[in-house]
Amino acid sequence: MRLTPALARSYFALQAVARGLWWIGVFTWEAVRRATLGELPPVPVALADIPLFVLASALAAYGFRWAVWVAAPWTSLVAVAMALYATVTGLAGWGALLMVLAAMGTLAAGVMIVCGRAPVEWILSGPFAFRTADDEGRSRLTARIVRQMLLFWGLFLGLLPFVIASLELRWMLQVDVPVAVRLTGGVLFAVSGALGIWSAASMLVVGGGTPLPSHMARRLVIVGPYRFVRNPMAVAGIAQGVAVGMMLGSWLVVVYALAGSLFWNAIVRPLEEADLEERFGAEFEEYRRRVACWLPRLAREA
Repeated sequence: MRLTPALARSYFALQAVARGLWWIGVFTWEAVRRATLGELPPVPVALADIPLFVLASALAAYGFRWAVWVAAPWTSLVAVAMALYATVTGLAGWGALLMVLAAMGTLAAGVMIVCGRAPVEWILSGPFAFRTADDEGRSRLTARIVRQMLLFWGLFLGLLPFVIASLELRWMLQVDVPVAVRLTGGVLFAVSGALGIWSAASMLVVGGGTPLPSHMARRLVIVGPYRFVRNPMAVAGIAQGVAVGMMLGSWLVVVYALAGSLFWNAIVRPLEEADLEERFGAEFEEYRRRVACWLPRLAREA
């Protein structure tokens, strides 16, 4: 799927329709109102939200760029307000969640419309820009990899899942999860963690680099787990995120991990593979032809 202004306008159109239907639900079904607005009075909220969200999204979908500057700030403000309201009161958890997702989508689509494209290169800039690792010795590269993995595990598999699971509980969005699911999550975490360590070790020993874009391998790595999939580190990280969600009994953390896979596949992977193609040319082209990105092929070509 190409990230284009046309796609962004389609998003705004879908958002306008969905929000309009939601307001119909609010004024028609008490259960919808309580789940999404709690004790907030619907009429004054609707008087502000319909023109600033529904109509502005519709106008942005029609091609009026100025409408983005109405919809995006309003959606972000409402998302923050609803998140605070749900956290303080424990009410309107579904409304808070939907508004946070709407704010994220509105900002992303708005950037595409205002810039005329998806400026995905912003993600890999500064300390995350593609740079080949210096030949600084295996011990120093090993230390870098250890720091990278500890930071990744601490932030993306520790802090963020804990915050998400806590909000899920506070917003009363949690579901009962059998003990077997939590135990399975523990096994998956161990297996995917081992895959991540194996991938990082292959990147170090054979490639002379680290998994991070700022210290990329100096040589193309096609051994170890890279024989089976082109991005075993990404597979391991996403599986670990799902495993953490299973262990916490949090469906939102599982969704967070799966959303990360979509983001990586649509945004990061094309940039990374373009860089690899530029640096390694035909060697990488042949590797990409033979080895799948996500799942091992049952029968690989000789």
